[in-house]
Amino acid sequence: MKTSLQENISAIKRKLSAEDILVHSFTAGNGVACAIVYADGIVDKELLGRLVVEPLAAHKKDSSAKEMLKAITYPELKKETELNAICAAVLDGNPALLLGGADFAAIVGTKKPPARALSEPQTELVVKGPRAGFIEDIKTNMGQLRLRFKTENLQFELFKIGRQSKTNVAVCYLQGIASEEIVKEIKAKLEAVEIDALPDSSYLSHFLCPGRPSVFKQIGTTEKPDVLAAKMAEGRIGILVDGSPVALTLPYLLVEEFQSPEDYFVNPYRATFTRLLRIGVMLLSIYLPALYVAAQLFKLQLIPLGLLFTIASSIQGLPLSPSLEVLLTLLVLEILNEASIRMPKYVGLALSVVGALVLGETAVKAGVISTPTVILIAFSGIGLYTVPDLVQTTSLLRLCLLVIAGSVGTYGIVLFSAFLLVYLVGKERYGAPLLAPFAPIVANDLKDSLVKFPLASLTRRPAVFKSKNKTRLKGA
Repeated sequence: MKTSLQENISAIKRKLSAEDILVHSFTAGNGVACAIVYADGIVDKELLGRLVVEPLAAHKKDSSAKEMLKAITYPELKKETELNAICAAVLDGNPALLLGGADFAAIVGTKKPPARALSEPQTELVVKGPRAGFIEDIKTNMGQLRLRFKTENLQFELFKIGRQSKTNVAVCYLQGIASEEIVKEIKAKLEAVEIDALPDSSYLSHFLCPGRPSVFKQIGTTEKPDVLAAKMAEGRIGILVDGSPVALTLPYLLVEEFQSPEDYFVNPYRATFTRLLRIGVMLLSIYLPALYVAAQLFKLQLIPLGLLFTIASSIQGLPLSPSLEVLLTLLVLEILNEASIRMPKYVGLALSVVGALVLGETAVKAGVISTPTVILIAFSGIGLYTVPDLVQTTSLLRLCLLVIAGSVGTYGIVLFSAFLLVYLVGKERYGAPLLAPFAPIVANDLKDSLVKFPLASLTRRPAVFKSKNKTRLKGA
């Protein structure tokens, strides 16, 4: 930077030539020419005028540029001399204050990006418990975590990722509780990320869990700060991305998907029942269409005699084979689901009603599909949403099992299930097996898995996360 105000403004404008980069020139009370360079739309102009422009306009004393800065009472003020650093700060939303005769710029922290109000996430609704959710502003999200951890052990390490986007990414963890080795590994992978833009946190999952893509999740996600805080207290590491309301958590266990935030605010017996219900309904939803087809084609003995007569009377005269009938109904369900999600809210609601009632009833009356098939597929479609974060995975597994059942029968279902189990047992990320604490068995961690023990029993942190501080509850 030079001492000429106009040269400094010209240098910044040459580097930042976009039309939304504005320059506000004014004169201080002592006659010194000043200018503020800022990005329009992401700056709190009212705060900038009240705490920066007005104090300088009222400053009458003849003094140096450094002395003039003392008239500004705003706490987020930092001097910068490098042009590239100044431009980066302006692009990040923090204005640069330039003073005549000064060879530096004062970076003013009045960034105010457009952000929605805190609200309850639609994907993690609860009846009891906190309702606040993350938003798209990383500072607000970090503040929500700070409110829950008033300790010096809460650490935030910031990265800028994206050659063009320069997106702010924060790794958050509790020092002394999170594994230092896992923290170092995550930081090393973030530093190695080479990408033009980082629109959402989901992009990072490909870099944090490299290798062949898997149909199963490799990294945990949440939109609730209380959930992230609870996971960090167990020894996990959280990752926040500016512009995304979804936080990532590592290491990740598959059992997390069957746990709800509300489980920790209700009776442990009720929590245990709902967890077992979720996994039972999910397995039934995946396997029921396949078993129905396999029973009709290969093993009629699997169907009780009374039910068999009912099914036989309803499928009489159908033009399609059992496998094609169920597959067609399942594809119609997937089409209706996609259309209702992508279409406007109120149109989507009407589409769901038309698809579920009119189309289903008409197809049965026309003799294209049978009533048991409609009931079975409807139950399967609803049941998958008891574990919403696994719907993408479970819907694919259901389709694969259906194709196998129609081709090979029950033997194919058994072989596919064995292959799937072996695959899951072998998956491991950041030292945590995906099926822990069941494979391998970790006795202490079983207390908060599919069975929820009372809080007084959860005296130790999950051993699978290798935390040095193993005690989380004393005096119980």
